[in-house]
Amino acid sequence: ANFADALFTATSAVCVTGLVVHDTALYWSEFGQAVILMLIQVGGLGFMTLSILVAILLHRRVGLHQRSVLMDTVGALQMGGVVRLTRRALLVTAAWEGTGAVLLAFWFCPRYGLGRGLWMAVFHAVSAFCNAGFDLLGTGASLTTEAGEPLLNLVIMALIVAGGLGFLVWDDVLVNRFHFRRYRLHSKLVLTGTAALLVTGTVLFYIVEGDHAFAGVPAGQRLLMAAFQSVTCRTAGFNTADLMALSQAGMLISMALMFVGAGSGSTGGGIKVNTFAVLLLGIRARALRKDDVNVFHRRLENDTIQQAFSSVSIFALT
Repeated sequence: ANFADALFTATSAVCVTGLVVHDTALYWSEFGQAVILMLIQVGGLGFMTLSILVAILLHRRVGLHQRSVLMDTVGALQMGGVVRLTRRALLVTAAWEGTGAVLLAFWFCPRYGLGRGLWMAVFHAVSAFCNAGFDLLGTGASLTTEAGEPLLNLVIMALIVAGGLGFLVWDDVLVNRFHFRRYRLHSKLVLTGTAALLVTGTVLFYIVEGDHAFAGVPAGQRLLMAAFQSVTCRTAGFNTADLMALSQAGMLISMALMFVGAGSGSTGGGIKVNTFAVLLLGIRARALRKDDVNVFHRRLENDTIQQAFSSVSIFALT
């Protein structure tokens, strides 16, 4: 590989964008693929998260400056308990990637053999949870050749969504289990916003791509492809539909979903689901001439609303 291609690939991996200049499976050796996988994991979790892991393993004290930076990395709302939150973030990551790798092994191993199949299962589990979009199928067209495989598609989708929720949400799930009322307002906004975006995106893709990217596809597979496209557009990078065949409406929907992205403190990008939710709530309150913005029996501070408008404005201008 020349230096420019190596630099591009390393940058794409550590920034979990999924963009490639060469097919990952065919161009790079197993060593190169391992380097890409390592960079994906570092980029997905964040440098500060991994540095705290090293500090914990070495029994070193985590200073105030590190805790302050770590708050932004994992999406913590306060400095207290941020190291504990980081530990849980690492455990959640290991649990999801490990479970995903085991499930994907049932699909990859029969097709590629035990050794290669396990490696591909681990690679795709990490790539999906970190919303990176790198694949080892060697087709040059992501997962389009496997659009009708339920196990592969559903596991990849689950990992993308899990990584996109954010570590603060998973902390709420671990502490409060299924008691939704006890969740932080942040978690409630991310969960409801994510569900609304995924359902809306699935319905829209199913309708507008029937005569384009999904043409001639059976109804069941068409629904699976629509759901996958809705999930992956949240900055994941995979695709099971031919993106060149998307209608203009489908492209617009894709761009809108990519613009919103995943939750704060997650492995995904975008303006963030919770920011988008606050933006919509603020617009609704202004339209109804209400002084306060209320959601889930809580009032949002004006600073929060102004920050959301500022973030979206910066993204839109850029």
